[in-house]
Amino acid sequence: MNRREMMTSVAAVAATSSALIPGSSMSATAKPVPPVAKKVPKRIEQLGRVRVDDYAWMKDDNWQKVLRDPSLIKAEVKEHLTAENAYVKAMLAPTQDLQKAMFEEMKGRIKEDDSSVPSPDGPYDYYSRFALGGQHPIYARRPRGKSDGEEVLLDSDALAKGKAYSQVSAAEHSPDHKLFAYAEDAQGSEVHKIYVKDLATGEILAEPVDSSTGDFTWSPDSKWLFWTHRDDNGRSDKIYRRPARGGLKDDVLVYEEPDDGFFVSVSVTGSDAFIVISAGDHETSETLLLPASDVSAKPKAVEPRTPGLRYSVEHWDGKFVILTNADDAIDFKLVEAPVDNPGRANWKDFVAHKPGTFITGHAAYKDHLVRVERVNANTRIVITDRATKAEKPIVVDEQAYVLSVEGGYEFDTPTLRYVYQSPTTPRQWFDYDMRSGDKVLRKTQEIPSGHDPSKYVTKRLYAKAPDGAEVPVTVLMKKDVKLDGKAPLLLYGYGSYGMSMDPSFSIRNFSLVDRGWIWATAHIRGGSEKGYGWFLDGKKFKKKNTFTDFIACAEHLHAGGYGAKGRTVAYGGSAGGMLMGAITNLRPDLWSGIIGAVPFVDVLNTMSDTSLPLTPPEWPEWGNPLEDKEAYDYIASYSPYDNVTAKPYPAVLATGGLSDPRVTYWEPEKWAAKLRANTTSGNPILLKINMEAGHGGASGRFDFLKEIALDYAFAVWAVDKGWTKA
Repeated sequence: MNRREMMTSVAAVAATSSALIPGSSMSATAKPVPPVAKKVPKRIEQLGRVRVDDYAWMKDDNWQKVLRDPSLIKAEVKEHLTAENAYVKAMLAPTQDLQKAMFEEMKGRIKEDDSSVPSPDGPYDYYSRFALGGQHPIYARRPRGKSDGEEVLLDSDALAKGKAYSQVSAAEHSPDHKLFAYAEDAQGSEVHKIYVKDLATGEILAEPVDSSTGDFTWSPDSKWLFWTHRDDNGRSDKIYRRPARGGLKDDVLVYEEPDDGFFVSVSVTGSDAFIVISAGDHETSETLLLPASDVSAKPKAVEPRTPGLRYSVEHWDGKFVILTNADDAIDFKLVEAPVDNPGRANWKDFVAHKPGTFITGHAAYKDHLVRVERVNANTRIVITDRATKAEKPIVVDEQAYVLSVEGGYEFDTPTLRYVYQSPTTPRQWFDYDMRSGDKVLRKTQEIPSGHDPSKYVTKRLYAKAPDGAEVPVTVLMKKDVKLDGKAPLLLYGYGSYGMSMDPSFSIRNFSLVDRGWIWATAHIRGGSEKGYGWFLDGKKFKKKNTFTDFIACAEHLHAGGYGAKGRTVAYGGSAGGMLMGAITNLRPDLWSGIIGAVPFVDVLNTMSDTSLPLTPPEWPEWGNPLEDKEAYDYIASYSPYDNVTAKPYPAVLATGGLSDPRVTYWEPEKWAAKLRANTTSGNPILLKINMEAGHGGASGRFDFLKEIALDYAFAVWAVDKGWTKA
């Protein structure tokens, strides 16, 4: 469609877009007409640079209020989003049967009445389970070691009844087993209320904590509830406490973060000796402690924040064991420090830095210290004995896999629970005796519809980036797929914040793989799959490595017969959606389709808007275009929205949530509008906004699968060029 300044009204477009909607009076053969957004040029001058944003009007001036109450959104934005949703429904109408089939397949791989492995704590075993057909978990306990005597602590299905959205983000019993606290987000905006339930009476205490991030912890003596406050801009800024059975009048400010670029959270050491306040951004962190025996004490920093210094603290064997990147330990090391004087001057190496072995976390038990390491996109667990200092690793002999520690409630225990999985192997929960090395399989993820790992193969490939870096790629496919380029390929990527896309098992991906697709995950820079340095080489002024790595992975796969141009769909969400926007601009010829889920594509505008929740905290990741000309120019050179130009774009599906505080709805909305105005290919640009959810999509476990089924059906439709067959 040609660019033009004055367009038909979105109301007229919405009516026309109903052509393929069931119940429409229009002919079923009429072609849906895409919404075309009006252009209202907004001139923005910044650091001597000028840009013009034609679609800035899509951002609601009262967006903070809209997050809490979507009905407040301004009429013209709602009208346009309604038209976009109608267009998606019309265009993807031919895939309805495929969507339903995929949804039923995914649902069939879930044990509907599944339950977690019980976790012991004192006189009880605590666990969660689902009722048949239930969308949300039931939290429960029973007498330790018994199979009966269940006591339901919270039925989140009942909590969600009658609500368009409900998500319990955290739930925890008090250490004395008398109270139960849970944090509910009832909108998808990540604004939580924390409720406390008296387990003896079943009563919910009268005054919940309001405006929380959902982060909270009990004091070890069960007398206090600590929680993280969320300010009007959606940032964690304060730590409060209140008596366990207290109300609003009892709230006490414990800590206030002075830097609006820092996140804060609260927890307790595994030993129960200290309350931990963690503060940090993407480059710097600080840990403050107060003794659990004196919660009124002033929090004290272990080591005052120093730019570029990151560390986290555990209390073990009468000392602090600290995970840190101090002394140029890029992949981190463990140091020990005395409790009475834990500053950096007294840090002594406990586990020395080993380049290429990224220590991702550590946990303390009375007689053992556990650490998790990542090497070349795989993980391992290492256990240190307190008495002998001997180490025992838990490793797996497979090309691509994940090991993860599942925390428990008890400190004085020899048992470590961990989970093993791979793209072909469902999750397995093991109880591991840290003294003897013996392990017991407690549970294997059940796939009711059946799953035979021997029918599939997982491979680890390596693509060469333009600068010579070796980029890991994990491939999942059926054994009988021929590598002749004919099988369609879905290439998934993220590549930001140091988050690793681990090679895990997914009940969702088999709905493509079983149809002959190849699923590949690109472990690109910006993530930490090959260490923290892998992250550093894909952030800020090296961000473009993320994009060129992904393109190199696609080309390497194609060269090996894993898919081909015109039969490849790229998929990424959030910051991975930014990746989707960038690689679409750079190499539109490689992709038959692009799925940008809640895509962070309006990077320059977002990083210049200090009212948005994540802007100041994310300047270390992207740069500050308000004050740094170099950062402005670099972001402007790749920001997906700003770099949309007239070219033959592939089919695109952008999705978002009206209540999303992380990637606000107007980012995918603006991106879709600009793509549609510029594409020369005639390929469709689709935008689907969930009007009742936020960043994570629908809250129910089955409703969420419907959104994934739509994404996957779009992928099939894009490869088949379904819009040409309507």
